Amino acid sequence: MASATQAAAISGALFAAAPLHTKPRSVTFRITASNPPIVGRKLRAAVIGAGPAGSSAAEALAAGGAECFLFERAPSEAKPCGGAIPICMLDEFDIPARLIDRHVTRMRIFSPSNLAVDFGKTLRPDEFIAMLRREVLDSFLRDRAQSRGASLISGLVTRLEIPASPHAPYVVHYTKDNARHALAVDVVVGADGANSRVAKSIKAGSYACAIAFQERIKLTDDKMAYYQDLAEMYVGNDVSPDFYAWVFPKCDHVAVGTGTVCSKQDIKVFQRAIRARASAKISGGKVIKVEAHPIPEHPRPTRVRGRVSLIGDAAGYVTKCSGEGIYFAAKSGRMCGEAIIKASEGGERMINEEDLKREYLKKWDAKYITTFRFLDLLQKVFYGSDAAREALVELCGDEYVQRMTFESYLYKKLADGNRWDDAKMVLNTVGSLMRCNVLGRKMEALKI
Repeated sequence: MASATQAAAISGALFAAAPLHTKPRSVTFRITASNPPIVGRKLRAAVIGAGPAGSSAAEALAAGGAECFLFERAPSEAKPCGGAIPICMLDEFDIPARLIDRHVTRMRIFSPSNLAVDFGKTLRPDEFIAMLRREVLDSFLRDRAQSRGASLISGLVTRLEIPASPHAPYVVHYTKDNARHALAVDVVVGADGANSRVAKSIKAGSYACAIAFQERIKLTDDKMAYYQDLAEMYVGNDVSPDFYAWVFPKCDHVAVGTGTVCSKQDIKVFQRAIRARASAKISGGKVIKVEAHPIPEHPRPTRVRGRVSLIGDAAGYVTKCSGEGIYFAAKSGRMCGEAIIKASEGGERMINEEDLKREYLKKWDAKYITTFRFLDLLQKVFYGSDAAREALVELCGDEYVQRMTFESYLYKKLADGNRWDDAKMVLNTVGSLMRCNVLGRKMEALKI
């Protein structure tokens, strides 16, 4: 879903999220006596799933010297997604400008009572939120992984056979062209989404999932002009009891969707509600595609076991409040691929579970796990009632909140704030929550 300013609006409102670093570090090899050399070939890796996570992992593995096989059952498809990415990702992952559908410089947030706040007044002239289609991004990253040496296998992985001894191979069972195949590999990277077969194979544990539902609606030229550089976000019990709804512009259409964890059975009711809230701007549009997909709500209990690691949605790397996952998927894939290359000394040695935990998991958690927990807490604060949502939208009107928010979101690093302004922001947050809770009680009393 990846709402650009939603993650920001919440994390920025209370101290902007924990520090996030963007530039990949150079890879240095660590000699490990317990890891035997591989004779006559290179380390063989299977990456299951070719979304941003899997393709980024495959690129790092192939470029680093490993023999890499990238599995994707349906290369032409992509999961429903808002498609917003932070500006730092364009540079860090060398995303070409031609992939960007829209340069969003205005985000309009609507409260449950339809109070509208423009979130974007503090953007600098060269700053924007990049909106793109997942099928376009996924294809680009997959092609680049292949250009670096990864072998793409268009097939459905049906089972992962776990080895009985520490250095025996994993066997990936898959179907391709109506035939069954098997491939023996040294290392497996699970990037196969929220319903990951790889995660089930290693008994990685379960997690709560939201469901995202989205319609792509083609509008007339005059109505698309309204969304030229504007994205909209709606909050309220009518459109989602625990999340938000969106209208995001694409190349020649808008993506209109919503999500929920606690009321999945009512997702179509919420979808009708967001269409009603935005009806004046999208009426007469033609639905050209309908999409639905599970979205993980927190990291899995186990993300590394043996010589298998999980990344992206399979690992649960989607932030609360926003549903943002594209950047974190690509980042986790790259970090995992580089970790395997480092531990294997460029594909020359076997690796083990401790290598993956040390070089990938511990480093990932050190950078990002606090951010995920923080946003989890903030979702509980601001999504508990319509009164709290009114407070959230009220806070988003503050320009200091907006600047801190965009600094954190766009560049994935801790914004340099002012202590006095930070203190005022906390007081304003408390005041907004108190004021809107009082208003909410009065509104409930009037209903009675």
